[in-house]
Amino acid sequence: MKKPPLAILITSILLSQVAIAEEKNNSFERFSILGNKQELSKSAGSVTFISETELEKFEYDDIARILATIPGVNVRQEDGYGLRPNIGFRGVTPERSKKINIMEDGVLISPAPYSAPAAYYFPMTSRMTAVEVTKGPSTIKYGPNTVAGAINLVTRQVPVGREAGLDVSLGSDGYGKAHGYFGDNIDDFGYLVEGIHLRADGFKELDGGGNTGFDKSDVMAKFNYQLDGDDYQQVLELKLSHASETSDETYLGLTDEDFDKNPYRRYAASQLDVMEWEHQQVQFSHHIEFENFNATTKVYRNDFERAWFKLNGFGSSQGGSIPTLQQILTNPTDELNQVYYQVLTGQADSTLREIIVLGTNDREYYSQGLQIDMTWDMSLFGFSHQLASGIRYHEDEIERNHIEDNFLMRSGLLQSTGEATVATATNTEQTEAISVYLQDTLTLDDLTVTAGIRGELIDSYFKNRAPQREQDFQYKTTRLWLPSISAYYGINDNSGVFGGIHQGFVPTSPIQSVDIKIEKSINYELGWRYEANGNKAEVVGFFSDYSNLKESCSISAGCDTDVEFNAGAVDIYGIEASFSDNFEINKQYSVPLAIVYTHTQSSFKETFYSDFEQWGFVTAGDSLPYLAKNMLSISLGLTAENWQVAMLVNYTDEMPEVAQTALTGDIRDSTLAGLHTESTLVVDISASYELNHNSQFYMKLDNLLDSTDIVSRRPFGARPSKPRQVSIGYKYRF
Repeated sequence: MKKPPLAILITSILLSQVAIAEEKNNSFERFSILGNKQELSKSAGSVTFISETELEKFEYDDIARILATIPGVNVRQEDGYGLRPNIGFRGVTPERSKKINIMEDGVLISPAPYSAPAAYYFPMTSRMTAVEVTKGPSTIKYGPNTVAGAINLVTRQVPVGREAGLDVSLGSDGYGKAHGYFGDNIDDFGYLVEGIHLRADGFKELDGGGNTGFDKSDVMAKFNYQLDGDDYQQVLELKLSHASETSDETYLGLTDEDFDKNPYRRYAASQLDVMEWEHQQVQFSHHIEFENFNATTKVYRNDFERAWFKLNGFGSSQGGSIPTLQQILTNPTDELNQVYYQVLTGQADSTLREIIVLGTNDREYYSQGLQIDMTWDMSLFGFSHQLASGIRYHEDEIERNHIEDNFLMRSGLLQSTGEATVATATNTEQTEAISVYLQDTLTLDDLTVTAGIRGELIDSYFKNRAPQREQDFQYKTTRLWLPSISAYYGINDNSGVFGGIHQGFVPTSPIQSVDIKIEKSINYELGWRYEANGNKAEVVGFFSDYSNLKESCSISAGCDTDVEFNAGAVDIYGIEASFSDNFEINKQYSVPLAIVYTHTQSSFKETFYSDFEQWGFVTAGDSLPYLAKNMLSISLGLTAENWQVAMLVNYTDEMPEVAQTALTGDIRDSTLAGLHTESTLVVDISASYELNHNSQFYMKLDNLLDSTDIVSRRPFGARPSKPRQVSIGYKYRF
């Protein structure tokens, strides 16, 4: 079912398009989803822009730590390094970031955004020069998922003159970073080459010894050509990238008792677990700009291959009841579970009743397409209009080739039984989608009103390729139009109020039965914003009224295969508040301060039973799992002419890992006692000193207090947050 790239069709379209180039110093805007950064303060919606300067303040490699400074972002930690982040906005499930739109340079970057949106691949944050987050009605422009929001990661642009940079860093637990780039512009031709390598030995201690870290590499090249005309400009750009990762990661956690003794222990049964993946990208962009009109065309192809060899559970050649890994680790002293726990930890050898099953989840993805985005400024009937429209043809696919092998525990080491490999999932999901949007922003004096509509026309296909199962085939169609409207009113030059309403939508994957409904919601927001002399403040209330909440359960959440469940009506609501200022002391020092707070609540509106373990028996009024009620971050710094120190304090409430009755008031009062994450308080510190205009030393200390918390018990046992990590680095630029 895999199709060839759209090169011939796309090339003919591009060559026939009227050409124009954008000015070199505005090249960033072609890859931004927020548009002109100077107009963000008057945006009729919740938008956040994190600049390269802010990203460099803490030198984070983990996107979750960066997003902690943005209100309304809910995150579930997993491996401590952010290798496979779990991000949600405004209460949507953070599981594998599958309900938000993840983009790189304005193009969908998840492995298969429609067919299999779980983000087992996430771009390397360390090489980004900006992060943009949009929530609310503006999300209509960035489907397919329009419930929560979108995140856009902006890569380094081709420079207007010769530029180069080097960044090297070393730290605890074998951490290392090497990052460099070089670019130049010769007449109308520009180029950029950038590469980065990250590694760590890991902070977990594997029974019997072994590596629990990772190695990641990413190389990118960009080439552009600019042309000038009398009344227009244009630029053509080719972007190529290749990334890879090998990480000795596992889903296996610990019992609570073992966590209390040593939270960084890893059981012997996970000694062979390893994830390996490769990602390739080709993107061709064309930008045309007249005085009042501009259009950007992007042709893209992304290929992603991954194989995760990891512990799946136990099997038996003798029959009988076999507990799941979650059951074993939740209650290891149970008479049935005891022997399995001893085998997991290498304390006892396997018998034929405790065969250890390791599975390789081998998957191949591609996504490709053509998208055109246009804006047109005009005046009509006394109003100033900015029309924005776009169309995208997109294809993506996932091919699963999952297999399992049997092993026995022998003196703390895994040994193959020699039995034949068994295929467990051999299928293909594919989607073809046409997306269109039209949005008009109308301005009259102090009032700005934006009305828009998005269309999603989706055809999806599922095919079981296993022998004797070729007849398993499914074809589904979805045709949906999603409206939005928002407004901003300027109270004065420094402040204003804004609000909006839009239709939320998340599609079902091709493999799901037609009984699984699409996710739909009506989403509201109302806010106030102030900005003057570097002082910024914003308060936003949001409410998402779901007519149907849909959840997909994959292995990362404890399910054997990707399967989706309906929950019916659900309410999610809350408040986002942020404040920032930069105080001066004797004109020699400045003290930047930023405070971000989010309060979120949720409620199932129906009583029902679900086979999805995180829901189970749900009573109307229960709250959603993995949703913290309160999140707070405080960023404080001290900056002088050639040095700076910054501190980030981030607090997150404990989160239920199952639907929890709100009336109890305490997660631990639930009948499913213990199924909650712990509240976290993490303090990070960074400092830098400029030796001269071109070079600087920096140091950072993640988790200053060395706090250790349970960040998840899904899918198999308690897993810890990252311990204290110290690193020092050096940067050189010209």
